[in-house]
Amino acid sequence: KLPDKEELSAFQSLLNENMPLDHRTIVHIIDLEGTDIMNILARCVLEMYTFDSNPDDISRDNLMRQSIELIAKFPTIIAYAYNIYRHSVQGRSLHIRHPNENLSIAENFLYMLKHDNYTELDARMLDLLLIIQAEHGGGNNSTFTVRVTSSTRTDTYSSIAAGIGSLKGPLHGGANIKVINMFHHLKQQIKDWADTEEIDTYLTRMLNKEAYDQTGLIYGLGHAVYTLSDPRAVQLKKLAGELAKEKGREEDQFLRRIEQEGIKLISARRKSKKPVCANLDFYSGFIYEMIGLPQEIFTPIFAMARIVGWTAHRIEELHYEGRRIIRPAYM
Repeated sequence: KLPDKEELSAFQSLLNENMPLDHRTIVHIIDLEGTDIMNILARCVLEMYTFDSNPDDISRDNLMRQSIELIAKFPTIIAYAYNIYRHSVQGRSLHIRHPNENLSIAENFLYMLKHDNYTELDARMLDLLLIIQAEHGGGNNSTFTVRVTSSTRTDTYSSIAAGIGSLKGPLHGGANIKVINMFHHLKQQIKDWADTEEIDTYLTRMLNKEAYDQTGLIYGLGHAVYTLSDPRAVQLKKLAGELAKEKGREEDQFLRRIEQEGIKLISARRKSKKPVCANLDFYSGFIYEMIGLPQEIFTPIFAMARIVGWTAHRIEELHYEGRRIIRPAYM
């Protein structure tokens, strides 16, 4: 069931209590030489084991404590890691802003990255993205990774670090970067964004492996589970239009035409009658970009959302009657 206002308030209080983590500790455990924020996040999670007074206890209460602390600390770790990255790698000014206990997770994240350079709609969009990406049924690769490792009774930090490693892959959490890079390419190659014939011609060349990266793929279209529609993508499409209106980004309509024409062309080529739809990644990268978030943290933001699902599945895996170690077999 959906939580009521009192339950939400109590949960937010728990997050605020666990959010700070000594800021010097976070800066200490972030590898200053790192350039991949997902790798930095995984290392930080493993390092948190040494700061936990009871890391190996898998009782329900201890798992709940660890879960809330991870949910609360991910935004700070990712924001600090990016701020240090942009300073050490890009040579830009270093800004470390401590979390504000009066702000939500989404607002805090934007504040630590951008100070006050964000709008109320930016924060609301990020908040909704975090909810939409928190989980979708448990059939995804990273959640399965967390459940497999949890079934061995390993500690929370080792299990979550494994999930981060899975999510990092370009076919999973990194897919929205593939979409936004493709979108930038199409904006340059297609002269008239309203000309469906020109769009069809270029997308056909992509499907024929004659254009772009010659993979024969239109990124962001198609899903292993969803066919008629990806409900997350339907919601994000609506949000993207709302945000594009505020930002004056006319590319929104172009992206919608790519979706429409791409689905039509892919469906025409398929021998089966299985429908094709846009997936979550088709619009998420565009929304991140409109909010003003850099590509380096697109996938870490996905992890910031999915940590809620990962920890929930871990608790279920370890406290569901009759659960045994998962032993997958290869054919």
